[in-house]
Amino acid sequence: MDITVSGQQIEITAPLRDYALEKVGRIQRHFDHAIAADVVLHVEKKRYSAEANIRAKGAIIHADAVGADMYAAIDLLTDKLDRQVLRHKEKVMDQHRPG
Repeated sequence: MDITVSGQQIEITAPLRDYALEKVGRIQRHFDHAIAADVVLHVEKKRYSAEANIRAKGAIIHADAVGADMYAAIDLLTDKLDRQVLRHKEKVMDQHRPG
């Protein structure tokens, strides 16, 4: 899976990029059909937010989260993405099962 990390109003440091890549990369263990992921990190005054789009076969999964710091926002984001990916995977599996 190709993961890109970018920032708005924030400089993406190497530890922050590595943390985001590690966390979003874990989604691939649940869902092998993910093609690419785009992660955007935002800072507005003291509000840290992260959003991501995951492109998979037949779907685009979007999530965003706000946290007390950037690492907390990334953790919340990956939790949301994980739930959405599992829900999408179940939906795809149900469509392929005979009635």
